[in-house]
Amino acid sequence: MKTPLSRDALQAVRQVPLFTGLADDTLALLTSGALERSYRRGTLLFSQGEPADRFYVVLDGWIKLYRESPDGNECMVGLFTRGESFAEAAMFDRLGFPVNAAVAEDARLLIFTADHFLTTLERNHGLALNLLANLSSMLRYLVRQLDQLTNQPTYQRLAAFIVSLCQRDAGAATVRLPCDKLLIAGRLGMKPESFSRAMARLKEVGVSCEGNCVRIDDVAALRDFASGAEVTAVPGEKLCASAARSTSSTSPSPLAVR
Repeated sequence: MKTPLSRDALQAVRQVPLFTGLADDTLALLTSGALERSYRRGTLLFSQGEPADRFYVVLDGWIKLYRESPDGNECMVGLFTRGESFAEAAMFDRLGFPVNAAVAEDARLLIFTADHFLTTLERNHGLALNLLANLSSMLRYLVRQLDQLTNQPTYQRLAAFIVSLCQRDAGAATVRLPCDKLLIAGRLGMKPESFSRAMARLKEVGVSCEGNCVRIDDVAALRDFASGAEVTAVPGEKLCASAARSTSSTSPSPLAVR
């Protein structure tokens, strides 16, 4: 007999956009076909071209999606953590997984098989609409990411990434990053040394980092900072985003510091 999901696992599942707003009975039906598994860092979950007969929800840890260049280097495609799903879109074109997936930090995952999921999808229009909305959201995310990589300075990219790990209504928060900062640097299109400089810049809005733990004093202020509401601070002083908002209408935007 299959062991029911823990309360913690169900909370993580409810964070996934794909499952937002589903009735309890539909969610229970979906998760009844899911398998919970733990994986060690470095485990390969699937390879490019392998049949896409499943998708995943992250309960804990970090997962990276990547492709390999002809010279053997990794090209980062995605980085996923708790409350996020990946590989669901690949189930529909039957062309196999378009990328590789590996465990970047020890992880706990829910595995949803394509057969069970697609059968449930046929019977539940709400899930189908959620799927379409989720795929649309993914497309918008990729557009935003392209915009960030071409137009935003590194510290804003990092700020936006950290904000994405926080609860939206949180005042203060502490989040855990992958131990290997190269993963985040690669995901955000920056060099490792740029990552360190960008993290130092975030001290202006109350962000501190010790090891792989990041403390955010004011998530709303960091969100504004990420959106460009911050202006150049007086050396040695902090400038909160609320102060930036009051001056941004009359002051020109500062030059990006990369």
